[in-house]
Amino acid sequence: MKIVAFDRKDGAGLGIVEGDQAIDLSAVDAAAPRELGAVLRGAGVAALGAIASRAAAAHKIPLAGVKYRMPVETPGKIICLGLNYTEHVAEGAYKPQDYPTLFNRCMTSLVPHAAPLERPQCSIQFDYEAELVAIIGKKARHLTKDNALDCVAGYSCFNDGSIREYQRHTVQWTMGKNFDRSGSFGPFFVSADELPPGASGLSIECRLNGVSVQKDNTKNMSFNVLDTLLYVTKGITLEPGDLLVMGTPSGVGHGRKPQLWMKAGDVCEVEIEKVGLLANGIVDEVL
Repeated sequence: MKIVAFDRKDGAGLGIVEGDQAIDLSAVDAAAPRELGAVLRGAGVAALGAIASRAAAAHKIPLAGVKYRMPVETPGKIICLGLNYTEHVAEGAYKPQDYPTLFNRCMTSLVPHAAPLERPQCSIQFDYEAELVAIIGKKARHLTKDNALDCVAGYSCFNDGSIREYQRHTVQWTMGKNFDRSGSFGPFFVSADELPPGASGLSIECRLNGVSVQKDNTKNMSFNVLDTLLYVTKGITLEPGDLLVMGTPSGVGHGRKPQLWMKAGDVCEVEIEKVGLLANGIVDEVL
């Protein structure tokens, strides 16, 4: 199942994507859920399929022109991985990691598909990072290899936009990873049953102004989704709607010679096979 969150005239809405259209669930049933996080914390996405099964042609809307919202608008936690592809570790002059390198993002740092990313006034070092995000569907702690992937409801695309100058002010990355409106998430939620286990073996690419700048495969993660779930849940309870952002391949602007930074007027695209294409224009911060 592929789900889109979007603006309706009366507020938020959810739709089931069918090709270039979506079934507007609130048009089918005025009592339909309107936020995916609440769905994951409640009856689960199967309940949306039951509503969609009652849809008529009049309940479908074209995706063209839709104003997107983030697939999950109320994640309790956004846990991100750094240094999770071997070639990316090397281009950053780091050593291979023995454990997943974790940091957090906050909601004010994110925008949905087609909304502008914002380069701050204090730095030109605005970098792109194409990433897969796993969306948690069940409360999870002390997972095992046999049940870890059962807690993942689905996947989406993520751009972990980073202000490199501020990321490197200290050994902690929080500041450089959390500038307002510097990252993006979307456009769709794709249920786990539509993809290979752990979303492994999928091509992942970032394009800046149509030019490929990152290209790899999710099978090349140093710590895959299962490994990361096992590690995180040793100490952190994951809850429905939480996001696990799985790190970026090599090719980032910071590692290039000359370095390549996003600037106003650019368009950055993150595309993951079978998951979707997340695109955002770049603007300068206005005080």
